[in-house]
This record gives sequence, structure tokens and C-alpha cells, in this order.
Amino acid sequence: MQTEFLIIGQGISGTWLSYFIQKANKSFIVIDNDQPNSASRVAAGIINPVTGRRIVKTWIIDELLSFLIPAYEELGSELNIRTIEKKSLIDFHPTPQMKIAFDERVKENADLLFHPQDQGQYQNIFNYDFGFGEVDLCYVVNLKEILPVWRNKILSNNQFLEENFDITELKHVDGEINYKNIKAEKIIFCDGIHSSLNPFFKNLPFALNKGEALLIEAPGIPSTHIFKKGMMLTSIQKDLFWLGSNYLWEFPNDQPTEQFRKQTELFLRSWLKVPFKIVDHKASVRPANIERRPFVGFHPTYKNIGILNGMGTKGCSLAPFFAKQITDHLIYGDQILPEANVSRFSKILMR
Repeated sequence: MQTEFLIIGQGISGTWLSYFIQKANKSFIVIDNDQPNSASRVAAGIINPVTGRRIVKTWIIDELLSFLIPAYEELGSELNIRTIEKKSLIDFHPTPQMKIAFDERVKENADLLFHPQDQGQYQNIFNYDFGFGEVDLCYVVNLKEILPVWRNKILSNNQFLEENFDITELKHVDGEINYKNIKAEKIIFCDGIHSSLNPFFKNLPFALNKGEALLIEAPGIPSTHIFKKGMMLTSIQKDLFWLGSNYLWEFPNDQPTEQFRKQTELFLRSWLKVPFKIVDHKASVRPANIERRPFVGFHPTYKNIGILNGMGTKGCSLAPFFAKQITDHLIYGDQILPEANVSRFSKILMR
């Protein structure tokens, strides 16, 4: 079997990369094992233009939003599904200090942040003591449909193999990629945390962290906004909400923990005034990294072995943008943004 590009992983990065490669009329094969607790399949798909306790704009967010909104809409038109929905975020201030911090940022980012006049409008639904602010230009990406619908599309086109990728079967001979019965010009790893064990990329500064989330039924909560009070709460279908997530830097495995469930249930009982029912509990390990910048590009020694990874919690905003960048690099020789180009780690990758 001959192809131009072999793509490992069909999370949000592998999906967008194969999409743009197909639009460029190039051949590809995606290999993925459909792991249900991969980061892309557990995430809620929230895009938030501000981040952290300091409530600052996320990296290159203006450039990202101008690109990804039409990209998601175009993908949705092709797949005949709704791929993205704009929702502002209601940020309940957990402390007076956080309210003051938000007030200061409103002065600097009036296009994104504001305090609604009616501070009592959610008092029948939530407990909150210090008011709330609102964050505009937030979005929720429909991952629960995008990933399987795109998967079925490329499966029907014989562009997909559902199996575990075995890197011991990968051979690099005379500049050609050989994997079992597949010959490819280039291979690109979009396989999340597995790249941290990949012999070609294991020296990259991955900083894997684990997150957990609950799915709850709560008919009394409106689906019109994302709600935040330390944790994020967002609707994923009628009366069903995703609540998460935490960050664990040390963990024995990738499974849900009883501790998170109990603590989060207590938090919900103190926050919500409406009835709710926990219907599921999920966990995953994120492919984050120390720099909080993705890994995009090709190995300095093995020029046809590439990576699109390290998105952390921002895969839904970073993956489309950098999948297009690496595709344009492959097809037209365009430059990859230096802050994301994996070439910044050439010295450690050549060890």
C-alpha cells in the first residue's frame, strides 16, 4: 500500500491534519485505535480567549479566532453537522480578590470582558456571593460528533486503519517510511501522550497532566452559556452538562478517581440550587508541555518524520491553525510559526 502521508492518531490534531491534507488533494492513511479516554474524546471542546487567575488573553488568540471560526464552519458544512457554537462565559467570582482582578482586566479588554448589570439573574440556579463577570468570544466545539463523523468518512474512503500503532514496526529506509505493508513519503505523529514515549520525540519537554470530568443531568440549568466557578460547566446536549476539570501532575494511572468524584459532588451541592444527577465520570491524560506551546514540524535528523502535538488544554483552538500550517509547509514550503516549530528543540532531538 502506497501513500504520501501516514498520520498517527485521529484526535483533534489528526482529524484537522487529515482534513487539510485531503483538501490539498494529497493521499494519506490515518491509524488510530479509537481509545475512548484519549484527551480529545474526554474534553468538552471549550475555547476561552482568556486564561489563568490573571485573566489575560491566551497566546495569539486574535489570529486563532479569525482562522478557526470559518475553518470549523467549513468543516461542518462538508460533514453536515454543527461543529462550533458561540457561547459567552459566566465567570462567578470565587473571592473578592478575583472580582477586583476581573474589574482591572475589564478596563484593558473591554472587547472581551464586562460585568452584566443584572447581577442577580442566576440566583435561582447558582449560589454565588461576589457577583460575576462575562467573557465574550467563547466557543464550544462539537467534538462528540466531529471525531466519529470524520472517522466514518475517511474509513469509507479506505483512508483509515483502526488498530494500535506499533512503533517497533516502523522502518526508515533510504528516506522512505515503511510500516507493515504501508509505504509513505512522510509520517506525522498526532497521537497525544504516546509521542512522549516515541523514540524520535521523547526528548521533547512534555509535561503530561491528568484531568477528570463529570457528566451531569440538570434540566434546571440553561444551555445558553458556559458557567465557571473554578471549574467549567457547559451543555453538551439537552439537559446534559460536562463539568471539569482538574490538573494532576502526579498520578498512578489514567482512570477516574473516587476522590475527584466525591469532592466534585460536594462542590456541585454547594454551587447548584437545582437538582442534578451524575451520569458519568471520565478521565484522561493531556499531552501538555512545559512551554505551553505546541510541537509542530519535522525531526532535524529524520526529515520525513513529523509531529503535531503538545496542545495541552487548547487543542480545539490550536489544532486547526497548526494543522493548516504544517500542511502548507508540506505542500508549499511555507514557514511554521517559530514559537511552535519543533526545530526550536533541534539540539535535544539530535541527542
